[in-house]
Amino acid sequence: MPLLKRSHFPLLDPPKDLNPEEKVFQVRFTKEIFRDYQEYLNRVNLYRERVWTCKVSGKSNLTYEEALVSEHHAADKAQQLSRELIAPVLHLIQYSTLSLTELVNKIYSILQEDFFEGLELNGRKDGSLSACKILKVIIGSDNTNMYEVGWIGQDNAVTNTSVVQADDLVISKKARASRSMLNIFIRESTSQNSPWIIHTNLAKQYGISTEPPRDLLNGQGLPKLRGIENGTTDDGRKKLKKGEPIDDLLLKPTADDSGLSKKPPLSTDFRVPVDSVGDLLMVWDFCMSYGRILCLSPFSLSDLENAVCHKESNLVLLVEIHAALIRLLIKDGGGYFMFLQNKRRKLKVTLVTWAEYLCDFLEMTSKEEFSSSLSTVRRGHYGLVHTAVKLQILRELVDEAVTTSAVRQSIAEKIDQQQAIAASKRELARNKKEEKNADMEGVTEKEMSQTDAVKNVNLTLNGQVVEKERKEKKNINANKMGEGKMHLECLGTEMDKQSIQSSSLGKDRSYNRYWFFGDEGRLFVESADFKVWGYYSTKEELDALIGSLNVKGIRERALKQQLDKFYNTISNALEKRMKDNSQKILLEEVVLRRSSRVLSQPKDNPSMSFLKYVNKWKGN
Repeated sequence: MPLLKRSHFPLLDPPKDLNPEEKVFQVRFTKEIFRDYQEYLNRVNLYRERVWTCKVSGKSNLTYEEALVSEHHAADKAQQLSRELIAPVLHLIQYSTLSLTELVNKIYSILQEDFFEGLELNGRKDGSLSACKILKVIIGSDNTNMYEVGWIGQDNAVTNTSVVQADDLVISKKARASRSMLNIFIRESTSQNSPWIIHTNLAKQYGISTEPPRDLLNGQGLPKLRGIENGTTDDGRKKLKKGEPIDDLLLKPTADDSGLSKKPPLSTDFRVPVDSVGDLLMVWDFCMSYGRILCLSPFSLSDLENAVCHKESNLVLLVEIHAALIRLLIKDGGGYFMFLQNKRRKLKVTLVTWAEYLCDFLEMTSKEEFSSSLSTVRRGHYGLVHTAVKLQILRELVDEAVTTSAVRQSIAEKIDQQQAIAASKRELARNKKEEKNADMEGVTEKEMSQTDAVKNVNLTLNGQVVEKERKEKKNINANKMGEGKMHLECLGTEMDKQSIQSSSLGKDRSYNRYWFFGDEGRLFVESADFKVWGYYSTKEELDALIGSLNVKGIRERALKQQLDKFYNTISNALEKRMKDNSQKILLEEVVLRRSSRVLSQPKDNPSMSFLKYVNKWKGN
């Protein structure tokens, strides 16, 4: 079904108790039925807007009906792939880390030139061509392949087998599959990219493993530079420059590596499940970045982590977050807004009714992972929902919020501001360079000749005047350059403030990603398979990490450059967090001692701060 702003859009069920003789309004291409003409008109107008995306081909800016037609044509093209090619192509797709274009080109080339298991073609047998099927590829010691083939007789059955050479096999010159067909087939048969993962039912049907390759789990499965030996690339034509980094995994241990420090161990003491840390960070970072749009005042990552793990159903912090995201979706007037209108909901979310609107959202998404939790939320027991599911729900709300016009406009404004700041930096750098060149040129030839003439008349007196003027001019230029440098630094700081979203600092040799969020004094590390998270929280750990990176590798050199660039910012944030945590521990000890004397609960404990959250930006 077509996607609305790249999100699932469910069709409406027929009205209940519909009388066969009742006059209704029906949308021609969706078969949806409406009793009310205005509701029917609103839905048709939405379908006519160019906000729809073909789910199969990825084409956007379509009307709903155009997207339906595109999906139909794309599905037909995907089904044109020959039956005997499906399994080999799926094998090539599964866990590939190539881009879509690269993967299409690779598969197309293999289908055109290579023989592989399962391929049906013609082979020479007893001096004539007969239909056969490759059963096994036998790799010879001299890199020449032999092929065990099964000769196909009546009813498409294999009658006998034999081993033949490549020269005995005849491949059709006609392309077995076009690039556009492969493009669509890959999109339709996969549930994830980077790496590509095919649908579970397809993997089961064609006997394709669903276990990630060991090299991928170890971070070694992504594209590498092949055949880099003796300073050359795989084509043997371009030599690596001296000191130029290569793929980290191709580096061999050398005596120089003894100077590298050992990478410090990661802390993993999260309260949420370790595979849900990414959702936690994404939700928190979005709320911090777009708090003004959401009318949601800031809160700490620890407060959010403690809140989602708490069993109270109407915890103020979580209620405010859900309500703010739902209000944004309603205000945007998109799919969720239409869903509520069709249910005749009042479009006013309060701290009492928020769970009802959340149930409507979960119902609209129609995702299987939420089905078991829907009834729990509907009964008013949101706090009993599993922590991982709570974060999945929040992630789904954030995914929808990102597509709203308010957030897109904010992103566009930040992009414009970044471009303006970058232009100012370039202008200042250019002026600085011109001033430096002018200062280096010094006095022109004419001035020099005049100065020499003056020196000949009165070397002592006039020489002192000229020297004084030169010093004054040099000081003025130096002051200008200093001001320009300070201005450049200010612009750099301002550009960092205008960043659109948090992005990875880089990857280490094993493809682990490193993340830093300005308001959170930890350096987070995400494993290559996206499942495991950890963090560094001290300056000593940061220094040891930087000292462990091998700059001879492409990834670790780039990561070290980023860590060096933001070293002061990151180290200051780490030290501030350590200082704050020390003060919190002391305060907790004081509170605990006081509470033990008065036999009451330690309500002032800093670790319970999430219970005292107040949304100061609400309604502003």
